[in-house]
Amino acid sequence: MDSSEYERKIASRFASFDQDGNGYISRDDFNAAAVAVLREFGVADRSLKGQDLYEGAEAFWQGMAGMADHDGDQRITREEFVGGALERLRESPQSFRAIAEPFLSAVIAIADADGDRELSPAEAERVLRALGVAPELCGQVAAALDADGDGRISEEEVLSAFAAYYTAPTVPAV
Repeated sequence: MDSSEYERKIASRFASFDQDGNGYISRDDFNAAAVAVLREFGVADRSLKGQDLYEGAEAFWQGMAGMADHDGDQRITREEFVGGALERLRESPQSFRAIAEPFLSAVIAIADADGDRELSPAEAERVLRALGVAPELCGQVAAALDADGDGRISEEEVLSAFAAYYTAPTVPAV
């Protein structure tokens, strides 16, 4: 895949972060994602799990801003996102995984009804819907997350798939 194709794939991922569709990614988008997950699972903002999720969202935002907010205005434009992704993610996909992990771990803790740190496909579908994945794709995406085919989606499977989706040039857009 050439650089321009990779750039187009990364640019297509921008919309998944721009929760309010205003053309840039900000702290508000990460908070909106946290609120959507909390509401979907009926978890109170001020609960321990709710606070962990907000802290994970803030850590994710700070990491993203550090990678991509080149002008320091606390907003990441599409161009900054693509530039940050192309510069840093291609060099070190694990860095993206590391900044996403606190948020994703907190999401899993909220969605995981039995507390085993694994999601059922139905739980994963609820998370995906809350995060704005098109409803008709949620089942397909949840099934794809179960990389080992055991009917459960581990935290490792979520983290690996998330990092690959945002950093690998060959992962198809959802």
